[in-house]
Amino acid sequence: MVAAKAALRAEAQARRAVVHDPARAAEALARLDAVLAPHLGRPAAGYLPIRSELDPRPAMAALGARGPVGVPVIEGAALPLSFRLWTPDCAMERGSFGVSIPSEPRPMVPEVLIVPLLAFDRRGIRLGYGGGFYDRTLALLRARGPVLAVGLAYAGQELPDLPAEPTDLPLDLIVTEAEVILP
Repeated sequence: MVAAKAALRAEAQARRAVVHDPARAAEALARLDAVLAPHLGRPAAGYLPIRSELDPRPAMAALGARGPVGVPVIEGAALPLSFRLWTPDCAMERGSFGVSIPSEPRPMVPEVLIVPLLAFDRRGIRLGYGGGFYDRTLALLRARGPVLAVGLAYAGQELPDLPAEPTDLPLDLIVTEAEVILP
């Protein structure tokens, strides 16, 4: 399983780099805004993009106009993510893995998550970077109550039947430039 996922990660990163495009991104973000509209005011979290990830910050700013929005913080290997409150103009510092995080450690707990990914399938299985952070986080948050996990990706990141382990938790939906997928 480890070797199969590693090979898929390499393929998925290459696929995402090829389909990465500002026009496609704008279409995906418009769909994301529509999906998130009923959730305005709920505590939400997105992510700060790296490499060729779609940039959810415009949607996060819209959510932040009506409720708290956070970004993930990697606390350590094999741990769930924590979240710090974020605004478009907050002071940032370098966190783990070189990803920026808000300088002020104001914790929050999201009920809506915009989740990055390398690849996904129609079952809602996502392939991330291999740390298991989002799976641990979703397990913890879902044990507390209802959580909406929304994958944000290009349609070209879809792969058929990704390998899944019992710890791989499905997303509730996936938003692409082409459609909203309900697993």
